[in-house]
Amino acid sequence: MIPTPFTYFFTLRLHDTDAAGRLFFAHLFRHAHDAFENLMTALGVPLDAMISAGQTLLPLIHAEADYRQPLCHGDQVQVQVTIAEIRRRSFAIHYVFLNHHHQIAATARTIHCQINADGSAADDLSPMLRTALTSFQHSAIPL
Repeated sequence: MIPTPFTYFFTLRLHDTDAAGRLFFAHLFRHAHDAFENLMTALGVPLDAMISAGQTLLPLIHAEADYRQPLCHGDQVQVQVTIAEIRRRSFAIHYVFLNHHHQIAATARTIHCQINADGSAADDLSPMLRTALTSFQHSAIPL
């Protein structure tokens, strides 16, 4: 069983920062996606296998973030990932970014929708994906 929340770590690199040495806002989503990919692999439904099989496609349909404290070059960052919601053919992921003092530096939420290989909307999440997500689902971390 995977601990809830799933935890992903990274070090903020120079190429992640803006001219002020702070995390460039859009790069937060790249790190969120890295954490999401690692969670999916841990759940036994790796995205690379789904993409190469061409049957389960999960495009991002919504993304939002709140920035609370700066993250700077060299910071060790912990990302806590939970499944916030599972719907008929979509699901939401909640991310909490903690700085090296374990303070909330940012939060994010992404929503992914399953589509068919031809680009049409899927009727439902695949049973394998639904089972994996449901087994890990946990209420979003309080803000």
